[in-house]
Amino acid sequence: MKKVIGLGGVFYKVKDPEATRNWYAKHLGIKSESWGTVFQWKDAFGGSHDGYSVWSQFKKDSTYFNPSDSSFMINFIVDDLFALLDELKISGIECIGEPTNDEFGKFGWIMDPDGIKIELWEPPANKESE
Repeated sequence: MKKVIGLGGVFYKVKDPEATRNWYAKHLGIKSESWGTVFQWKDAFGGSHDGYSVWSQFKKDSTYFNPSDSSFMINFIVDDLFALLDELKISGIECIGEPTNDEFGKFGWIMDPDGIKIELWEPPANKESE
């Protein structure tokens, strides 16, 4: 079975993303851009390269988390997106939208049993940490 191999990021909705980013910068030292920030990490599990996780705020009225009505979405790093999506479909789990493949990697979406949208991400094989 294909699997999740890491936390790709946490994305959540807020009333005022800029004010929230400023609060975190001032009080916790987390500086970020309009899309969020990257926390880089070393692969302590013997992998071939370092990686990163993303922390990002979305406007309260963002539709990116649809069809979920939750205020947050979790992104998991996976080792083989298309194989995992095939396994999930066989298990009766519906994929949300069509998977994509762009410069940032491959992305697919599912819903968990509580209605929270889960983004599955396979980073590009040749892309080292940002």
